[in-house]
Amino acid sequence: KIIKLVVLGGSSVGKTALVVRFLTKRFIGDYEANTGALYSRKFTIDGEQISLQVQDTPFVSLEDDTDSICCQEQINRSIYWADGFVFVYSITDYDSYRVIRPLHQHIRKIHPNANIPLLLMANKGDLLRARQVSSKEGLQLASELGGTYYEVSARENCEGVHEAFQQLCQEVSRMIGSCNGEKRRGLHLVRPKSPNMQDLKRRLKQALTSKGKSATTL
Repeated sequence: KIIKLVVLGGSSVGKTALVVRFLTKRFIGDYEANTGALYSRKFTIDGEQISLQVQDTPFVSLEDDTDSICCQEQINRSIYWADGFVFVYSITDYDSYRVIRPLHQHIRKIHPNANIPLLLMANKGDLLRARQVSSKEGLQLASELGGTYYEVSARENCEGVHEAFQQLCQEVSRMIGSCNGEKRRGLHLVRPKSPNMQDLKRRLKQALTSKGKSATTL
């Protein structure tokens, strides 16, 4: 069984840090911005072997102090592709919180009739003195969107991050299991490619080409 999640949110909210924390239990503070990498891992849910694919994405931004959002095409492809959605905002950035509601509306336009398993993660819970978004606001938004709410810290709270992702994976797994063989959303679409993987293949090809030239010279 394959579970496909996409992680969405504003700029510098810690999307990549949360994904890496969940998959490796490590915290890394600095990342190259907007890499849009695809992460894969195999693990067991409810006694069943699962192949998990998590798509990181570039940030989503609000347009000129409005409640409209600007999405790159890569994000739209990832939304079509995914089975479950992780919305991330920072408790220290109210604008990142404002992004979530129009982002959810955007997903609804793409999947108007689909059941959308979603997780709302309020990150940077260790920076309480800089808080701009209350826990109550987070809970209210999660209730409005029909998702689960977790306030976490990618830096300090490995258990909370893991529990949040694990719960969403279980929800998606149950949803897939209840399809009874029906065609799943997004299966006809090409999996979003990781820029990191593309770069790795290009470098490998270059290395093999240069080795071949050296052998010919000898």
